Amino acid sequence: MTFNTETRRHRDTAWRKLRTKLCLCVSVSLCLILICIPTASTQNRARPSRPAQTSQAPGPYVQPSADPPPPNPWLKPGGEPQKAQAAKQANEEVNEDEVVRINSSEVLLPVTVRDSSGALVTGLTRKDFKVFEDGREQPLSDLSLRQVPVDVALLVDASSSVAESFEDFRRAAEEFAGRVAEEDRFCLVKFDDRVELLLDWSKSRLQLRRALGRLSTGVFTRFNDALLLSAREQFQKNERRRALVVLSDGIDSNRGSATAEAALRALLETQVTVYAIANTEIERARKRSELDNLLGGDDASVRFNQLRIGDLRESLRVLDTSEQNLGALTRATGGRLYRPQSFRSLGSVYAEIADELRHQYALYYTPTNAARDGRFRRVRVEVEGRDYDVATRVGYYAPRR
Repeated sequence: MTFNTETRRHRDTAWRKLRTKLCLCVSVSLCLILICIPTASTQNRARPSRPAQTSQAPGPYVQPSADPPPPNPWLKPGGEPQKAQAAKQANEEVNEDEVVRINSSEVLLPVTVRDSSGALVTGLTRKDFKVFEDGREQPLSDLSLRQVPVDVALLVDASSSVAESFEDFRRAAEEFAGRVAEEDRFCLVKFDDRVELLLDWSKSRLQLRRALGRLSTGVFTRFNDALLLSAREQFQKNERRRALVVLSDGIDSNRGSATAEAALRALLETQVTVYAIANTEIERARKRSELDNLLGGDDASVRFNQLRIGDLRESLRVLDTSEQNLGALTRATGGRLYRPQSFRSLGSVYAEIADELRHQYALYYTPTNAARDGRFRRVRVEVEGRDYDVATRVGYYAPRR
């Protein structure tokens, strides 16, 4: 009986000590949890999670990334970031929509004159020209032939429909760079799923050759984005002529944000002359050949291929529409539409454009309408007493107050 009582007493004592230790451990654990939770949450709030590092997103305008790289389009020579540049330009200009001018009162009109055979006409003087703005004749301030340097943006469609022309394009672009005047500059832009600046303004054929080697193919065609972004990002306010030479079928994939109307307005605002080299004739010949082959089969074969036949007919219709749009675009900006029969003739086309730029007249005049209302002014140029084809842009946007 005594043994059982002592045993029970020792057992109760051991259980009390064990409970005391367990309670102490639980209390310490709870205290640690209460201390750590606020600290962890504070750290999570103070240090947001870092997003996973990804490759460069295909934005609307991609910086060049070659080694050695050309000047960064968003960081202009002089070291000012793009935002600082934009703020500086905003202070200098009257309005974002202000048209690029030689100065606040003078307008520059690049003019190309051809005879009935299509040959360039040179040797004209100021008295041979008449300039009309909104129907009123304007006094000419000056006239010069190939005395104003030109900035030429070379744009190439890198979608699958033009990809096979890359070698011909590289060769033609290099030859073009060798034909322009020493003080002229060029840049290179490719567009497909995105718009990418491969070479910023340069006079170096070596840099152009390196940039041409970086051409790669895509799927879609952001044609309107390429025109609008090139006009706004590449052509700045300076006393130079501005030209854009684009190789494309002109069919936009509707994957971008710009419309054809917005692109044309941007080109007119920055006074850029557009020369379009369309591969529409090349594509049209292919599609017509395939369509003729399908329609030449027996009745069962024609019925079986009705879906493809319909696609080809629709593609031919789209090509016709695109060609008309390219013609309207080049006429409005004072340029020209070229439709080579094969990519092998690209060299001669680019050579002809370079020749035109060398023999272009530069007309200067001060508008008699001094209103700064931001409205569009329609312009017409005539060569008095001659049956010549005179090409210049359809007009310009007056500056705003």
